[in-house]
Amino acid sequence: MTATAAEWAVVVGASGAIGSRIVERLADRGLGVLAVGRTRQALDAVGEGLDRFEVCVADIADDASVRLIRDALSGPCRAAINAAAAPMGGHVDEVTAEAVLAAVDVKVNGTLRLVRAVDDKLIDDSRIIVLGGNLAYDPIPEAATAGVANAALVNLIRQLSRSLGERGVTCHVVAPGPVWTPRLETLLADAAVARSVSEAAVMDEFRARSPIGHVVTVDEVAWAVMTLLDPEARALAGGTLLLDAGQRTAIP
Repeated sequence: MTATAAEWAVVVGASGAIGSRIVERLADRGLGVLAVGRTRQALDAVGEGLDRFEVCVADIADDASVRLIRDALSGPCRAAINAAAAPMGGHVDEVTAEAVLAAVDVKVNGTLRLVRAVDDKLIDDSRIIVLGGNLAYDPIPEAATAGVANAALVNLIRQLSRSLGERGVTCHVVAPGPVWTPRLETLLADAAVARSVSEAAVMDEFRARSPIGHVVTVDEVAWAVMTLLDPEARALAGGTLLLDAGQRTAIP
C-alpha cells in the first residue's frame, strides 16, 4: 500500500536493532513514524534525518502507555507494530513465575495496550504486526520465557484478527528464529564462557540448526514486516510468518 501524507505507523521498541530498521523501511515507504520506547535519547537517534518522525517515551509494560501513545498519534494509523523484546528468564527448571509474567506482559499485554492506544485511529486495511519467535512452536528449555510469551502471542493475534477483521484490520505475527543482533552476540559470548568453548563453536551450532546454515538477519525481519503492508497480505490475516531458515520441526 502507498501511504498518503496523513498516514502513520506506530513502532514499539523502535530503538532496538530490529525496530530501528523497521522505522527506516517505514519512512522509505512514505509513512510517518511514531517511535515508542523508554529512552528519548535512543529514540531521537533513530529518527535523525527523518522528516515525519515523532517520539513517544513510554513503557509498553505500563498501562499508562495506552494514553501516552494515543495522545502522541496525530493521524490515521496504517500500521501498529510491537517490536519490543521480552526479558530473558533462563532455563525452565529455574525460571521464576515473575520472569514468565514479565515476558508475557511485554509481548501479550503490551500488544493489547498498543491496540487499545491506536484503536480509534485504525482505518480500512490497517495492520497490527507483532514480532514473536519460532520458540512458540519449537520450544527449548533454555528459553522458557520466550517460548511461553510467543505461544500466547500467537493465540492473541488470532483472537484480535477475528475481532478487528470486521473493520478491515488484519493482524499478523512475524516469528523469526535467532536474529543476528547485538543481543545474540551477547548470548553467544555468555554461552561460550559458560561452556569453556569458543564463540565460533557456539555460532556453528546456531547455524547447524538451519538446513541452509543460515542465521536470520535484521534486514530479513524488516522485509517480512514491509511485505505485510502490501494489500495482498490481507490473505495472511491471523497467521504467522516463520522466519527460521528452515529450523522448524513443528507445524504452526
